[in-house]
Amino acid sequence: MKGNKFRLFFPEDEKLHKWLSLLLNAYAIMDEGVLKDIQKAQRAGKKIACHRGCSNCCNTHRDIPLYPIEIVGIYWYVMEKVKEPLRSQIKVALIKHSKGESCPFMINNVCSIYPMRPLACRQFNVFGKPCKEGEDPFYTRPEDVLKPSENYLGKALYETTPFYGLFSEEEKIEFINSGELNRLVKILQHFPWIELARRMSI
Repeated sequence: MKGNKFRLFFPEDEKLHKWLSLLLNAYAIMDEGVLKDIQKAQRAGKKIACHRGCSNCCNTHRDIPLYPIEIVGIYWYVMEKVKEPLRSQIKVALIKHSKGESCPFMINNVCSIYPMRPLACRQFNVFGKPCKEGEDPFYTRPEDVLKPSENYLGKALYETTPFYGLFSEEEKIEFINSGELNRLVKILQHFPWIELARRMSI
């Protein structure tokens, strides 16, 4: 993925954590695909409503899926890369977070783990008018929600399959197509983030 301008690089960390390269590759695949779809929609006359500072979907969504490798990525990023004072703010938010509430990583209406935000977050984009407070456009106006023209999610997930101990192409494809990977998915808002807060204290 060296030539991919969307790819984040943490060279020293990637040497220590082999899974990290897999996850960063997956995120680059998703980011590139989403941008292509947004540009295609814009050429057709659609206007992207999402902008920096808008956090409506982060607050309204209550079922953001997380793959196991993404959970590991969030742990790593928060514990190894986030500095003070944001680190302490995240810790407090994780301690206060209750199951089912909105994303605890939203600090002052900004995503505190933006470089490592989940695939689901990277994929969700809205066209037309900005969302009303509390609106979930997935239900209120699905025609304005970005629909991938290609299976970028599948391609991204395929990239992560060695994390789950799969190395042959046949095994990887079967793992994804069978739904076995989806059975490992956790919901971000229901995940026990208190354990991450405890580790931040060590």
